[in-house]
Amino acid sequence: MNLRITGMGIYRLISGAFFTLGGLGILRRKYMGDISERTGHVGDVPENPVWVHAVSVGEVQSASSLIRRIKSRSSYPCVLSTVTQTGRDMAVKLLTGVADRIIYAPFDSRRFVTRSLDTINPAVYITMETELWPEILTQLKARGIPAFLANGRLSDKSFRRMRRTRFFWRGILECLTKLMVRFDDDREKFEALGVPSDKIIVTGDCKVDTLLDRRKTASPDKWGWLKNGESHLFTAGSTHAGEDEVVIAAFRTARRKFPGARLVIVPRHPERALMTIAAALPYDDVHAELLSKIEPGKIDADIIVADRIGVLFDLYAASDAVFVGGSLVEKGGQNPFEPALFGLPAVHGPCMTDFPDTDRMDSMGAAICVHNDSELARVWCECLKPETVKRSFRNCGEYFNTLGGAAKKTWDEIEACIR
Repeated sequence: MNLRITGMGIYRLISGAFFTLGGLGILRRKYMGDISERTGHVGDVPENPVWVHAVSVGEVQSASSLIRRIKSRSSYPCVLSTVTQTGRDMAVKLLTGVADRIIYAPFDSRRFVTRSLDTINPAVYITMETELWPEILTQLKARGIPAFLANGRLSDKSFRRMRRTRFFWRGILECLTKLMVRFDDDREKFEALGVPSDKIIVTGDCKVDTLLDRRKTASPDKWGWLKNGESHLFTAGSTHAGEDEVVIAAFRTARRKFPGARLVIVPRHPERALMTIAAALPYDDVHAELLSKIEPGKIDADIIVADRIGVLFDLYAASDAVFVGGSLVEKGGQNPFEPALFGLPAVHGPCMTDFPDTDRMDSMGAAICVHNDSELARVWCECLKPETVKRSFRNCGEYFNTLGGAAKKTWDEIEACIR
């Protein structure tokens, strides 16, 4: 028996043992009871759809432009699956009336995947970014259903993990008909895992297309009331533990030059909101409050902490300077495109490995790297100068002129293969 079969056999053995020994009960509690779709009971679906899988919010954003392209350029119905509740919420927000069904993906166990595939019977399967589930990819290949990776990317951490077990992942990656990846850096990582170069196409980032579409409907007025009159609004987006203190310290410094300014912090995980509030407690010169407790015209807080999802994009539209989180700690960074779409340089820390094109953004003036609170405060103050505002808007526009069209390129490649 060769190593590849042994590897998949071990994976199935572990998966089977987990569910046999009570794993389903654990997952039922985690997902609050309703796991019917996750166990393959998906109900009615359109015949022979394109099945697009996107794990959570970021992947759904990437999938949005691709699904819109599929629906406008082909007769295929589309089923979109997610893993997280927040991903499903974003899918409902972006794709209601576009995707024909939005479901939860099956647990990657043989019987649940079999049940899902028997019901959905997709014509094509497309998985977004890093979602490489061995069981479903193996079964798709066995059924002769073409499977594609779209907007493919690998963080340094994921690449190191997969390279250590390359004998296993090479077989899983062989199940894919073609891999469409964002940038050359992503292509090189997949090649290092043994994927033939002729199976990999660099298409750019589908998320850019989605964000360009969303920019048309974003409104600065939606959160403009958070500003203190004509004073400036700073936004720190998708922050992680260890970054709140840095952001608050930078804000306190910048506020000495711009009295009346306010800061909005949007934790990457809303359940961290109270911890973010606690980070401001030691200081007498700033008061923090949850966004859910604030009403227009009744704001006495200097720092506002968002405790729900879906607000960041419109907050960027209303902001004067920003910070992109997950970048001062080893989290790979969060999306730098979103603020840059509004002409705001994506100020970020040095840990942006999940977004390798950030280096090019830095070189074009569409992003700026900082390392600590004093640098962040200095850059924020610089970003508020009228001449800097004009230059930043121009730089960001020039950067996005080099992007776009990834969704079209991706679907063109897939359509050519399935013909």
